[in-house]
Amino acid sequence: MSRKEREGPEPEPDVGDSPFYEGLGRDEPPSEDPDRTEALPVSPWPGAEAVLDGQASRYFASLDANIGDLQQRAQQLIDRVNDSRKEDHTVMSGFRESLLMKVSGLAEQLEERLFHLYGLHNELIQEQLQELAEVMERVGTAEAELRQVCRTVEAAYRDLCLQPET
Repeated sequence: MSRKEREGPEPEPDVGDSPFYEGLGRDEPPSEDPDRTEALPVSPWPGAEAVLDGQASRYFASLDANIGDLQQRAQQLIDRVNDSRKEDHTVMSGFRESLLMKVSGLAEQLEERLFHLYGLHNELIQEQLQELAEVMERVGTAEAELRQVCRTVEAAYRDLCLQPET
């Protein structure tokens, strides 16, 4: 037979075999343990409800104290997290300020170097422009001389062409 096909109801475990009654003797019912705060549906003797109410009130007082301790510890953890976040914010603000100062300093240095390079390049460009102006002046002079030579050659050619042949 398989496990699913068992016949009849399962037998209930004895009180001593149950994991809910660990620590109790086999012949000791759960209501006789003084540390137990379980409420029984029917009181076993007169005045038992007062004893159970006292145990329940101690249990709930202890439970309230534990809950209060847990709430206090949770609040302390939250406060520590918030304090840590404030410290992180302060550190990040300081880091941001120092980073801005360093970046600003580096930008100023870069700007100074660029202006220095611009100055050097301007000097080189000025020298080359001066040389270009001198070359252009020589080209202009050579062009004027060449025109003069062309006019002279043209005049000589006309003189040769206009002379009668003899």
